[in-house]
Amino acid sequence: MAVRAKDIMAIMEEAFPLYLAESWDNSGLQIGSADKEVGRLLIALDLDEFALQQAVDNRVDMIITHHPFFFRPMKNINYASPGGRMIQKMVMAGITLYTAHTNLDTAQQGLNQLLAERLGLLGIEPLYPAYREALFKLVVFVPVTHGEAVREAICTAGGGFIGQYSDCSFRTRGTGTFRPGPDSNPYIGESGILEETDEFRLETIIYERDIGRVLTAMQEAHPYEEVAYDLYRLENQGRVFSPGRKGHLLQKTSLRDYVLQVKAGLGLQSLRVVGELDSMVNNVAVISGSGASLMGHLRGRNIDVLVTGDLKYHEAKEAEASGLAVIDAGHHGTEAIVVPLLYDFLEDKQLAVELIQCHSPACIKDV
Repeated sequence: MAVRAKDIMAIMEEAFPLYLAESWDNSGLQIGSADKEVGRLLIALDLDEFALQQAVDNRVDMIITHHPFFFRPMKNINYASPGGRMIQKMVMAGITLYTAHTNLDTAQQGLNQLLAERLGLLGIEPLYPAYREALFKLVVFVPVTHGEAVREAICTAGGGFIGQYSDCSFRTRGTGTFRPGPDSNPYIGESGILEETDEFRLETIIYERDIGRVLTAMQEAHPYEEVAYDLYRLENQGRVFSPGRKGHLLQKTSLRDYVLQVKAGLGLQSLRVVGELDSMVNNVAVISGSGASLMGHLRGRNIDVLVTGDLKYHEAKEAEASGLAVIDAGHHGTEAIVVPLLYDFLEDKQLAVELIQCHSPACIKDV
């Protein structure tokens, strides 16, 4: 079966849901058609001339980038401008462009998770609760004969997860009553006659994002014409998402030695540092890209050093005054690993699509 852009987009948005994107962001379909048939797909950090030429040379059908091509509204598309020229080239080549940006930064197995792992962090946790997903209790009444089929359908569709445990449910047995109406088509009983049925009360937990899919699967597996179920919003804490991670090192080390570890982990020749190189560090925060603006969220979290990019002068002075060490590994340096991340992620899906990695050179060079 042919793979279309919308199939790949659905896989991406299952792992990196768009609701995790910041309000100012523009993740999702950028150019082209979701119905485009995809045989070759190129993955890049940015859509630049280097990446686009590689896509054209390889007759690529779809490009996935981390950074959006469109950040601000365009008043015109001038083919004489650099951006307009690239749009013309993509349209003429029939390329569909898709972006996963801050939703990919924040997702549980997204860019910041990989960055933390690359930099040797242990006990990795969300840096702060930027988004907390709501939990719901689903209760459905089902005849005993179909209890397992309905339970399996609910859990397969995404219900029943508590932390690292799946297929979590509870059931109690009882008697259900109903009287089918004159225009009904009951699975059990007859029109106008009160029916008593041996039923399970089946309970489980579902995340807000999965409600539609779980309810559809439940109703398809349920034998009743009218399914009796309840949905309760819970005060329990659901999954926490954050555009950063925190963790600790295997053992305390000097800032100087950790700088060398960061350079090796990200393949960098140089970076910038705030803090005394002989000071000892253990608790580390990472925020990919331009994360220094989020330094306020580090207060009270016992962080010794922040690894991020695009550190400005006044942000550096603020960090210095507060005693926070900062390793500025660059925007490109902290995000270039998104290309192999997405390559491995999509390769694991075993799609009938040829994947191509594009590694554009950094626009800021060490000299």
